[in-house]
Amino acid sequence: MKEAAGEANLTVVAIILIAVIVAVATPLINSLMRSSARRSCCTDAGGVWSGGECAAAANDHGSYDEESYDSCVEESGIGE
Repeated sequence: MKEAAGEANLTVVAIILIAVIVAVATPLINSLMRSSARRSCCTDAGGVWSGGECAAAANDHGSYDEESYDSCVEESGIGE
């Protein structure tokens, strides 16, 4: 009987540890996914991703379209 109770306790501990790991990892992964999507929208719009923002490249000759970037972010549902 003691062995069964010990195994049940270990199962509960394992479930709690898994829940804690999921609770910590989920926001981190979501943040990375949003950042990656924004970076992709920036590149598609002809910009350069730097310091967490999309901007025209130093040698940009009008190829960066901020409206295109904004609409991509909005359509993707990754808002600022």
